[in-house]
Amino acid sequence: MPAMSGMEGKTALVSGVSNDRSISWGIAKAMHEAGARVALSYGPSMEKRVRPLAESIGCDFVEPCDATSDEEIEALFDKLGDRYGTIDAVAHGIVGAKRDDLSRPFIETSRDGFLLAQELSVYSLVALTRAARPLMPEGGSVVTLSYHGSQKMMPSYNVMGVAKAALESAVRYLASDVGPQGIRVNAISAGPVRTLSAAGVGEFRSLYKVFPQVTPLRRHISIEDVGAAAAFLASDAGANISGQVLYVDGGFNTLGMAMPPDEDEG
Repeated sequence: MPAMSGMEGKTALVSGVSNDRSISWGIAKAMHEAGARVALSYGPSMEKRVRPLAESIGCDFVEPCDATSDEEIEALFDKLGDRYGTIDAVAHGIVGAKRDDLSRPFIETSRDGFLLAQELSVYSLVALTRAARPLMPEGGSVVTLSYHGSQKMMPSYNVMGVAKAALESAVRYLASDVGPQGIRVNAISAGPVRTLSAAGVGEFRSLYKVFPQVTPLRRHISIEDVGAAAAFLASDAGANISGQVLYVDGGFNTLGMAMPPDEDEG
């Protein structure tokens, strides 16, 4: 993929990087290639995986942040302010749910599992946007990650589908709150990507296998595809896009029914 541009002179925080196959890492790479100075935050137990990735793009701001702790979020943004003064973009890649709640029918979701999914996957966006706002006096971009299971029932997505629906609603309300300050808030709804979190979805392998057979563009989605979209939204080219869900799924969301491929398609 050719090097992009459009974020020269900008500073971006990318949260939720877990390994070199995570969508957040695709975003970090894309923003770096677009000219941004990238800072990374990671969740518990991820440091050994994240630091080598940070070094590969010359990132020297790598900080832990437990998204369930307001104190840790505040400390992270205090450090960002001390280092950079202001920032221009935040990529929110934090997600989580109990594995048991992904492996059983939604009706059997536990109360604490439901609350955990909402806290990690939805409220963390609210908390990060609120903390970022003072560091974006001239405006900026916040982008988060969703999936079409927010709009339609997807096998085994269960509690995460409900959480992503709440996340997309939060995007619209946040966009209204921070829009007068020039801050845009958007979501990217990506097609299935093989990531650490996707491994917890029971039917993911089957969904992943059939996806390029039925999606209009007949191909898989990569972390680079999602990263390019995030870099676009954070660039000046996305200056008037806010409160939106941008689908990067090869057109899958437009289908009313997915038909098996014709024999001559292979």
